[in-house]
Amino acid sequence: MQYAWYDFIGSVGVGIIIFTYILLQTERLKSETLIYSTLNAIGASLIVFSLFFNFNFSAFIVEFFWILISLYGVAKYLRKRN
Repeated sequence: MQYAWYDFIGSVGVGIIIFTYILLQTERLKSETLIYSTLNAIGASLIVFSLFFNFNFSAFIVEFFWILISLYGVAKYLRKRN
């Protein structure tokens, strides 16, 4: 198996999502915060970016909806703030 630069980008995305989940489970981060949704959206976006080079439909679907749900969280946070 080759490990290309875009695989590294996707791995960074996976790391961000895992780190965010650890912060959530250890109660260092609340799911209602802007940073939680933002980190999830960034992580999933990096994974989707890597999938453009080595496409996997199932992974794409999961990450696409992860981005949509995260963006919903960002919008919800911004609406509450205003």
